Parts: sequence; structure tokens; C-alpha cells
Amino acid sequence: MPKTTGHSWRFKSRFRRHSFGWRSSQPAIARLHEAVSEIQQVARTEPLLAAEGAVALLERISPALENVDSSSGAIGTAVNRAIAELVPTIATAPANAKTRAQWLERLFEAHSADQIPYIERLADSWGDLCGSIDVASEWADRLIGVTRPALSSDKKVRGYFHGTSACLSALFTAGRYGELIELVKGDIFWPYKRWAVKAFVAQGRHADALRYAERCRNPWASDRDIDGLCEQILLSLGRSDEAYSRYGLTANRANTYLGWFRAVRKKYPDKPCSVVLSDLSRLTPGDEGKWFAAAKDARLFDEAIVLANQAPCDPRTLTRAARDFIEKNPAFAVEAGLAAFRWILKGYGYEITSADVWATYSHTMKAAANVEGDCDIRRRILALIDSTDARGGFVASIIGRELGLA
Repeated sequence: MPKTTGHSWRFKSRFRRHSFGWRSSQPAIARLHEAVSEIQQVARTEPLLAAEGAVALLERISPALENVDSSSGAIGTAVNRAIAELVPTIATAPANAKTRAQWLERLFEAHSADQIPYIERLADSWGDLCGSIDVASEWADRLIGVTRPALSSDKKVRGYFHGTSACLSALFTAGRYGELIELVKGDIFWPYKRWAVKAFVAQGRHADALRYAERCRNPWASDRDIDGLCEQILLSLGRSDEAYSRYGLTANRANTYLGWFRAVRKKYPDKPCSVVLSDLSRLTPGDEGKWFAAAKDARLFDEAIVLANQAPCDPRTLTRAARDFIEKNPAFAVEAGLAAFRWILKGYGYEITSADVWATYSHTMKAAANVEGDCDIRRRILALIDSTDARGGFVASIIGRELGLA
């Protein structure tokens, strides 16, 4: 078997205890990415050596990062991404029983000492890290004695055990589904209960899995995660329409409305764009204007303008749309520009400046010239400015001369 020692890993000198200070989140993220890349490059030719490197890196992450400001969540996200990439490297490595046992002991010790915690999610993949059903079952036996009272419904007995998720993961990999379901029966913590849902699915009890997941909803559970797991179950059964109608919209929420729309479209390519857009806008009453960019991205121009006028929309987003479509779709550009004026006049937009107003006016009028309606558009802009809105004076003072007001 190839040796796993003696290799000079560059990341080791960069991941020492307290290597990164309070304001070092971005350098730490960059170094972490470099370390994972270094390991993955070695994995192409020497998988066993790469797995040893992955274990070494995971041991060093928390001590190296424990002083870093993690309030933004960026470093935590980077670590979770690194874990997701490193786990398969360790899980699939052709290690003998002794080597894998040593890796697991080292990782369990690192997980136990994780104070922030940074590598907490490593326990969710413990069954995979075990590398076989037999090893997973051995770890389940080792951990279940502490996990059982930790999950007890008796408040005098229950408590935190860092190895709980590792135990549940090991039970799942070992195929001990009945024990797993019984073990979490009295608990309310969704990250533990979701293992029971997966156990039901593994037994082919999909209806039970869905009912169980629905019963797990509570103020402390992630509805999005529950929806995502239920959606996954239905999609695996080929019940796409049901998955979409029950969970598809809520399970694929993203950081932006455009990202949310794209995620749903990617998951359900057979659904017409207009249907997805309409369903999402109905799901978020009062936020219809925020779907403007999604509608534009899908080239649903008429729908985009309706949404932009239905509820507040960022004026700068509308102005950029007017600029981008002066030649390609001037009628749409004009309506986007007018909508931008409407929301500027109503006081929307962060620190709107005279430059923003001029940009909106310029792009709108250029587009209007291309649809041979510039005089009519001037009258529409004037009508907006002459409204009683408090911001009318601000806009009129900037473009009033152009409109013949001065």
C-alpha cells in the first residue's frame, strides 16, 4: 500500500493554531480553497495520500480559525464547502482497516475539540467516512450508549453530545433503520429527526417519510430543509407535479429573487417560465416588483412591466433595464424607465442622486426615440412629476428644463 507519510503539504505551514487573526476571514477562505485544491490535485494520482492530507487539514481547521471573526457566515460557508469536498476523498480512499481506524480516531478527537464549532457538520458524514457497513456498525455501537440518554425525553437525563449526529449517520450507513427511528422518537431537533425521514425512505416507506417530516414542523425546525427533503422524496418517485405544487417553490428559495426563479426553473424545466413566475409572485404578496429581474431574464417583458408597476422595484434595476434594451426592445425600455421614475418619485431607491435621475431620463428618451413616441413619453414623465408626491420637486429641479418646466 502506498505510504501516507513523508509528503510535504504546503497547507500545513499555513494552518497552524491561531494562524489567522480577527480580521482574516478573506485570507483564511483563500487559504482554505488553496488547501482543498492541493489535496484534490494529489487525489488524481494518489488517493490514499490525498485522504491522509484531507484528515490532516480537517484536524487543523478549527485551531487555525478559532480567532477569526465569523459573524458574516462567510468563513463557515467556506468550511462547510471544504468538508463536502474532502469527505468523499476520505470515504473512497483504498485504506486498510488500521489506517481508516486511525483516521476516524483523529477526526473524532478533532470534532470533540471543535469549540466554535467549524467542523460540526463532519459528523453528518460519519457513516460515509467509516468506509464500510461493518465499521459504521462498530461506531454506532460505540456511540449509542451516550447518544441514547442525550436524546432522552427526560430533561434530567438528556444533554448535548457532540457525537450524536455521528451515531445517527453510522446507524443509517449500517442499515440499522429501526434503531435509528426509535432513537430519535422522543426528540424535537429537526437535524436529528431528518435521519429518521431518510431511514423511512431507505426502507421504501415513502408515505411514512413524508408524514413524519410534516409532523416535525415546529418553530425551531427549518421549513425550507423539510420542504427540500420532501421534494427530493417525491422527485425520486417520479411525482414531479406533486413535488412542484407542494414543495417546489418554497424548497428552492435563494438569496435573490432572480436566483430563486432560476433554481425552480432548473429543477422543473417542463414548467413554463410564465407559470413559475406567476406562482412565485403569488407566493410573495407585496414583493411583486422584486420579480422584475426574473421576468426580464426569462424574456417575459410584458409580465416584467406589470410586476414593476404593481409593487416597489429598485429604480436602478429598472434604469439598467431601460439602458440595456434601448435598441433590442425600446418599448420595454421606455416602460422600464417610466416605472423607474414612478418609484423614484415615491421615494424608493437607496440614496438616489441627480446622476440617477439623469440616467433614467436619458435612457428612457433614447428608447422613446426608437419607438417614435418621444413627445408622448415627455407628457407621461411630466404627468408623473406634476403629481403631489413629495419627491416631485427633486426630480423636476434636475430635469425640469429638459421638459420645458423652466
